[in-house]
Amino acid sequence: MVKPWFTLILSSMLLIAMSLVHGIDQDPLAVEEWFKNLPTMTQKQTHLHFYLHDLVSGTSPTAMRVAQSTITSTSPTAFGFLAMADDKLTTGPEPNSTVVGRAQGIYGSACLEESGLLMTMNLVFTGGDYNGSTLSLLGRNAVFHPYREMPIVGGSGVFRMARGVATAKTHDFNLTSGDAVVEYNVMVVHY
Repeated sequence: MVKPWFTLILSSMLLIAMSLVHGIDQDPLAVEEWFKNLPTMTQKQTHLHFYLHDLVSGTSPTAMRVAQSTITSTSPTAFGFLAMADDKLTTGPEPNSTVVGRAQGIYGSACLEESGLLMTMNLVFTGGDYNGSTLSLLGRNAVFHPYREMPIVGGSGVFRMARGVATAKTHDFNLTSGDAVVEYNVMVVHY
C-alpha cells in the first residue's frame, strides 16, 4: 500500500519536473500574466546556429512525400510535390552530433521555373535553455541558391512573440539519395 505522504511528494516532484522541462509556464493564467507584464519587458535578441538533417532515403527517413500533382514526375522542379518532415536539428553537421531539437512541418515545390520550396516548419527545441520552446518558420527556400533567407513569424515558450530571420546554407546534398544537411543561422527578437 502506497503511503499518502509518498504520493504527495511524488506529485510535487512531477509538477516541478514538468515546469523545468518546458522552461516557461504554459498554463493559460500564467500566459495571461506574462502578457500583462509585456509593456515592462525588454526585448532580447537571440542567435541560434544548428544543422537540419533532412533524410528522404534509407530505413529511417525523416521526411516523406505525402502528395504530388499530375505534373510532378515530368516537371524539372518537381512542381506540386508535398513532403512532411520531422528532421533532427543538431549542433554540428555530423549525424551523431548533439540533438537540440526537431524541424517539424511541411514543404513543397511551389515554383515551375527553379527549385523553390514553400516551407512551413516548427523548430521545436528539446534541450538546454530553450527546451519546450518553438520558432515558426514560413517562407520560400530556393534550395540551389548559396544562401536562403526565410522569416521567423512567431514562437512559443521562451520565444513568445518572436520575429526574425533564418538563413539556410546547404552543407551537404546527396543527388542520388536526396538526403541533405542544411546549416541554419537564426536571428530572433523576442521578450
